[in-house]
Amino acid sequence: MNKPKFTLSALTSTRGALHIGQIVVCVVTFLVSYIWSKPFHTYWIYCMVVWGLCPIITLVITVLEMFLIHKLLVLCMDWDDFTTGMAMMSSLCTFSCTVMFANFYICRKCIWGWIVTILAAVACVLYCIEVFKDKCDATRSASYVAALPGFVKILEAFIACIILISLIGYVGKPALLWCIVAYAIPLPLTLLTIITNILTKIKNCLPFSIDRFTMIFLVISVVLYISAAFLWPIFSFKGNPRPKDCPGDSCIWSIQFVVTFMTYVNLGLYVIDLVFTCCGICGFRRS
Repeated sequence: MNKPKFTLSALTSTRGALHIGQIVVCVVTFLVSYIWSKPFHTYWIYCMVVWGLCPIITLVITVLEMFLIHKLLVLCMDWDDFTTGMAMMSSLCTFSCTVMFANFYICRKCIWGWIVTILAAVACVLYCIEVFKDKCDATRSASYVAALPGFVKILEAFIACIILISLIGYVGKPALLWCIVAYAIPLPLTLLTIITNILTKIKNCLPFSIDRFTMIFLVISVVLYISAAFLWPIFSFKGNPRPKDCPGDSCIWSIQFVVTFMTYVNLGLYVIDLVFTCCGICGFRRS
C-alpha cells in the first residue's frame, strides 16, 4: 500500500466543492445565529450544536481524503459507507434545524429568524445533494450505515435525540419520569450498535453474534417505547387541553405533542428494525 500523500482532488472534485460549500454555509449559519443572541432555548442550543458539529465532521472527512489517510482506514471500516452515512445524518440534522427555526423563530418582522432559516435550508440542500450523488454512484458501497438497516438505526438515534432535547429540564409526574428513562436507555445501545457495525474488524473479533445482541436490545427497546406510548399521552394530555395562547418555543403543550408524535414514530422504527433483525437471524435474505 502506498504511503498517504497530499492530493487536491478531494477539493477540486464535485464532492470536494460540496464539502467546502457545506462547511462555509454551516459556519455562516452558526455565526449569524450566534450574533442574533437568541435566548438559550433548548432547540436553539441543539441547532447551534448541529451547525458546529456537521462542518467539523465534513472537514475531518475532507482532510483525511485530501491526504489519502482514508485508504489506511479501509482496513478497519467501509469508508464509502461511513461517509455516505455521515452525509445522511447531517441531512437529517440540518433539516430538523430548518424546521425548528421556521416553527419557533420566524415571524413577519423577525429578519434574523428568516436569514438563519434560509441559510439552514441551504445547508440541508447541500448535504442532500451529496447523499443523492453518493446513492447514484454505483462504484460506492453501502454495507451498513448507508443501507436500510443502518439508516433505520440512524433514524432511531436521531428521533431519540429530538425527544430528549425536548424534555431537558422537564419536571412532571412519576409516570412521565419513567417515560424519560424509557427514551434514554435505548439511545446509547443504538449508537453502540452503529459504531460496532461500522468498525468491521471489531465486529468480526467479537465472541458473540452482534445480530443476536441487537435483537435482544431491540426487544427491550420496543417494550420500553410501548410503555411510553401508553403513559406519555395519558398523563400529558389528560385534563390538559391546548391553550389558546401557545407561542412556539415556550408552549409546554406543543412540546408534549412533539414528544408524543416522535414516540410513536420511533416505536414504529424499532418494530421494523426488530423484524429486519429477526429475518436476518432466521436465514431470510435481508433487503
